[in-house]
Amino acid sequence: MEYHVKDLSLADEGLKLIEWAEMDMPVLRQIREHFAKEKPLAGIKIGACLHVTTETANLVRTLKEGGAEVFLCASNPLSTKDEVAAALVKYFDIPVFAIRGEDRDTYYSHINAVLDQKPQITIDDGADLVSTLHKERPEQAEKVWGGTEETTTGVIRLKAMAKEGLLKYPIIAVNDALTKHLFDNRYGTGQSTLDGILRATNRLLAGSVFVVCGFGWCGKGLAMRARGMGARVVVTEVDPLKALEAVMEGYLVMPLDEAAEIGDFFCTVTGNKSVIRKEHFLKMKDGAIVCNSGHFDVEIDLKSLREISTQVRTIRKEVEEYTLKNGKKIYVLSQGRLVNLAAAEGHPSGVMDMSFANQALCVEYIVKNHKTLQKTVYSVPEEIDKKVAKLKLAAMGIKIDTLTPEQQKYLTSWEEGT
Repeated sequence: MEYHVKDLSLADEGLKLIEWAEMDMPVLRQIREHFAKEKPLAGIKIGACLHVTTETANLVRTLKEGGAEVFLCASNPLSTKDEVAAALVKYFDIPVFAIRGEDRDTYYSHINAVLDQKPQITIDDGADLVSTLHKERPEQAEKVWGGTEETTTGVIRLKAMAKEGLLKYPIIAVNDALTKHLFDNRYGTGQSTLDGILRATNRLLAGSVFVVCGFGWCGKGLAMRARGMGARVVVTEVDPLKALEAVMEGYLVMPLDEAAEIGDFFCTVTGNKSVIRKEHFLKMKDGAIVCNSGHFDVEIDLKSLREISTQVRTIRKEVEEYTLKNGKKIYVLSQGRLVNLAAAEGHPSGVMDMSFANQALCVEYIVKNHKTLQKTVYSVPEEIDKKVAKLKLAAMGIKIDTLTPEQQKYLTSWEEGT
């Protein structure tokens, strides 16, 4: 079996971490039990480009139990847990190509190692696997049955491809499932981002000014949790509807150009590039802390920051100190990459349980329906979304009401009024 991980001797530690995560992933565990009996993925090759974490390990285990051959590479150079990668190879016979801190060339060689296996289904987080396949192996892309995409950034890229008529196979946008973005993006990102910031800095949030750049679901979760820690939260936005919502939620809303002068912490969660730029760095207070929790490391313009700096040094693990020409110091966390995964452990397993349950069930859906699907981006089927929610509630021991026949009739008729 081909693989490329840092050190197989880390496998025992990784196995324990995988087991720990599994204890809080009851929905995925139920799906794995179903897959083990029914083998709905028998004979299928799956190429996955995901954060190599304990939660991901339980997803790929589930897919393998369903009968699939799974090949895994990292979707971010700083999110890999080397112990988990080793455990997947040693104890589950899953080929993994991922090493924490790998350079760009190694990163793409790992993607190509997965694509060399000729997968019929792809699972992506950020769309690097899909874009590489389309750019470098267009003939191979034509033969892929379908794929899934985990995150907002990837869905944006894939919808752009579909709009231009370039997408060569159907993709299900798992990110757009209600049981994904309402929970994973909001509660997962909110908690794990603060976890990463605190692990990296050990700074007090209470009383600070915390600037959240972007008020999508990730931004909403981050703002909510930062406020809960006692920070005074400022939101910056380009969308008037989201900005208005932030105002109604009680946050200060202003342009980043103004927020730059008062912020102690800055975190980007936009999915766009060059959000924090040269003009903002020059206005920041001495000691400002800057980080990113959007998928790619393009949200903070580090190139311009280096150009206006006289010195860069690592002052603490995951913290780089930039001394500006004006004498001020700016601190960047985790090289501008996902701070929640680079400086912490990513989303808690309890919320990834729903996201990865969607992934597993959508892969099963593609296997059953790929012959009728078009080359476009699909939403997660409603029945899958609701099934995940029901399984999660049941696992939590929570029961809910059901509509009476009279209520069902009322909701589907028009005759009855005041």
